[in-house]
Amino acid sequence: MAPPILLLQDIHLTFGGTPLLEGADLSVEPGARVCLVGRNGSGKSTLLKIAAGRIEADSGRRFVQPGTTVRYLGQEPDLDGFETTLAYVEDGLGPADDPYAARRLLEDLGLTGEEDPATLSGGEARRAAIARALAPRPDILLIDEPTNHLDLPAIEWLEKELKSLPSAMVIISHDRRFLKNLSRQSVWLDRGRTREMSRGFDAFEEWRDRIFEEEERDLHKLDRKIAMEEDWLRYGVTARRKRNQRRLGNLHDLRKTRREHRHAPATAKMEVAESEISGKLVIEAKNIAKAYDGRPIVDGFSTRIQRGDRIGIIGPNGAGKTTLLSMLTGDLAPDSGWVKLGMNLEIASLDQRRARLDPDTSLRATLTGGGSDMVMVDEKPRHVMSYMKDFLFTPEQAGSPVSALSGGERGRLMLALAFATPSNMLVLDEPTNDLDLETLDLLQELIADYSGTVLLVSHDRDFLDRTVTSVINAEGDGRWIEYAGGYSDMAAQRTAVPDAETAKSGGKASKASKPASKAGGAEQKDQKRRLSFKDKHALETLPKRMAELQAEIDSAQKTLSDPKLYSSDPAKFEKVSAALSKAEEDLAAAEEQWLELEILREEIESA
Repeated sequence: MAPPILLLQDIHLTFGGTPLLEGADLSVEPGARVCLVGRNGSGKSTLLKIAAGRIEADSGRRFVQPGTTVRYLGQEPDLDGFETTLAYVEDGLGPADDPYAARRLLEDLGLTGEEDPATLSGGEARRAAIARALAPRPDILLIDEPTNHLDLPAIEWLEKELKSLPSAMVIISHDRRFLKNLSRQSVWLDRGRTREMSRGFDAFEEWRDRIFEEEERDLHKLDRKIAMEEDWLRYGVTARRKRNQRRLGNLHDLRKTRREHRHAPATAKMEVAESEISGKLVIEAKNIAKAYDGRPIVDGFSTRIQRGDRIGIIGPNGAGKTTLLSMLTGDLAPDSGWVKLGMNLEIASLDQRRARLDPDTSLRATLTGGGSDMVMVDEKPRHVMSYMKDFLFTPEQAGSPVSALSGGERGRLMLALAFATPSNMLVLDEPTNDLDLETLDLLQELIADYSGTVLLVSHDRDFLDRTVTSVINAEGDGRWIEYAGGYSDMAAQRTAVPDAETAKSGGKASKASKPASKAGGAEQKDQKRRLSFKDKHALETLPKRMAELQAEIDSAQKTLSDPKLYSSDPAKFEKVSAALSKAEEDLAAAEEQWLELEILREEIESA
């Protein structure tokens, strides 16, 4: 094992009298890919700033191997003092770095290099900061929420670029898919301390949940032991004084351990106030179009949305996702075509710019409307302090202005406002911004249990896969196509559907569109419309084979989740890791083969 090129040991830091870091460690080896995971407010960004040398810890050791180059990408890039984005990126280059890299990265990210930093949007500033961090190809990249304000094409480009770099990386992100695709090691910052696992984010959540379960069992045992000792103290047979004093001292130690135990952070308790059900048909749009300054934003789009549908709307920044959403909900009239809304529709919405939040208004007044201590939740009064607690706000924050809240706290505040109003349709524009993984899980469950209809704009691929029943994607030039399933299903269908069929659709919605063969010619088409004996046999046996492979994967993941395995038996770790990789590849191939055959079977039966 190579020696670390960056090392943090026993880091302590206190803010305002409250301990934030209490003995945190971080070790980064050459080429490492580390995801730094933890709840909002746990100190992840602070620990990363200490690693970057931006903040000095109260105590502990920071070591960087001499000659090692470190680049830090923070959540809020500062471009002040630079005339252009190119000047900003070039300022981060060293004497031996390639100046061409700065311009290449800016162009790849959709910038010219001539932009005035003072006029940049949040997404453009983030792109410039990414280019500045990547251009020197440093030995260590410290990246804090790199996907914030990025659209899906930019996120996928960034993944590919990071994979191509030899740099070691420490990544903070709430984008599950991003972490799964890049990380090979996990560091969990929890209650001021760090735990390390020698596997990537794909195994993290199971490992974390197991640790929580073990803590609960240990705490239960401790409570039982304290109860037994207290019972002995009250009713036990008197023995020698020295022995009694020792047991009494042990009881005091047990009680101290129980008092000092820090429970896992609480999870928000979000519930949506639901109104009476809407009509079966919620929204129908026919050939709607919208253009600005001659540029088509939506061109001839049609769809029917039924009660209970969960629709994801995706596309690059500037494609018109919010415009399409506004037309579908009746907030914006189309230039041509028509939109019909169903009966008894009650809409609760959340906008990505959080325009409803006045930065100078207190948290209490924002929730109550001012002049009262009660919040109307599901048309029933509830004390604001109780409602705040459900969304993890403390009583001390009640009088704080909205401007003092973090990004995650503002996100939870917007959810609190949206969910208090009875509704049968949720319209959520980028609801996952700044939310931690636990709150994302809760929001996902809430959407799954919601009996109404959901329209969702998001760049979070994993969240889309977990929540939506179909995806409306921007195809360019104002064309929008609807695909059945989540983001991954959409990506597979777009790869499989021939260009000719896409053009034939005219950009109109088609939930029934399925992957089709790219081969042309009537003869080839007729040949493919038969199932051979081998194909039939594969259709029958592949499900069993996929189940066996999934069992192998689960078993290997369980073995590798042991944090001590690598140090105690490296050979077994490598063997199980290799078996896991092969099983995952075989499962992916089997699933793809089964899907192709199943689609072919359906096409033959419907012909």
